[in-house]
Amino acid sequence: MASLKALKLRIGSVKSTQKITKAMKMVAAAKLRRAQQRAESGRPYSARMTDVVGSLAGRITPGPQSPKLLSGTGKDDTHLIIVATSDRGLAGAFNTNVVRAARRFADELTAQGKTVLFYIVGRKGRPVLQRFYPKSIIAQFDTSEMKAPSYADAQAIAKDIVDRYVTDGIDVVHLAYANFRSTLVQEPTIDQIIPVPAPSTAEGGAAVSLAAVEYEPDEEEILADLIPRNIAVQIYRALLENQAGFYGSQMTAMDNATRNAGDMINRLTIQYNRSRQAAITTELVEIISGAEAL
Repeated sequence: MASLKALKLRIGSVKSTQKITKAMKMVAAAKLRRAQQRAESGRPYSARMTDVVGSLAGRITPGPQSPKLLSGTGKDDTHLIIVATSDRGLAGAFNTNVVRAARRFADELTAQGKTVLFYIVGRKGRPVLQRFYPKSIIAQFDTSEMKAPSYADAQAIAKDIVDRYVTDGIDVVHLAYANFRSTLVQEPTIDQIIPVPAPSTAEGGAAVSLAAVEYEPDEEEILADLIPRNIAVQIYRALLENQAGFYGSQMTAMDNATRNAGDMINRLTIQYNRSRQAAITTELVEIISGAEAL
């Protein structure tokens, strides 16, 4: 049985941990509200941008003069998966779920004979992917100094991705992130962002209008400028969704940790009181026995 001193020290240690987890829960809850508002505000713009690009893409026939980001390379051999995670842990299974979804998708592609590459955003996804795909990670975007996702960061990631798509022999690009649903649910999602998905599979499934529309300049020139912007918008939305999901997961994880610490404190306190009572009883028995011996 542990000594009274050891039990007392352990109770004090758990109480200190409980204070930390409670404070982290409160901080995550405060940041969650703003992050959730930003994520929800970005969804309509992202969805509308996808609809517009899909509508334009549905009006032209891909050909040699079409933007490569629209028509693709004509092959489906090399796939790049952008895995967006956070830089910090203590958020339950948030990062694990995103990486697991990306790994499962990569395994499916590999089983079909495809080559899979990874582009990592955030630090938490690299250790696992490095262990299973040591030669498939081509780059990592540093987000350690990013306090909150900005459109400029998304543009920088999008520009790097587009440059690699044009020069590195990549055929398809996917984006893996956590779609924020609630503080308890963050749904791992994988979307194709390059080349532009067919209108029937675009987000929202909106049908392409058959109305006669004239564009100035023509559709292909508009798409050449609009598609890179759409890629940045989709990445920006993923970063916003990830941040909201991270704070939601962290708040839930810290709440559970605080509750578990409270339960442990109660168990240790009972054990401490029992040990203390046993020690007092033993001392009384020894005193009484000594008095009777005299």
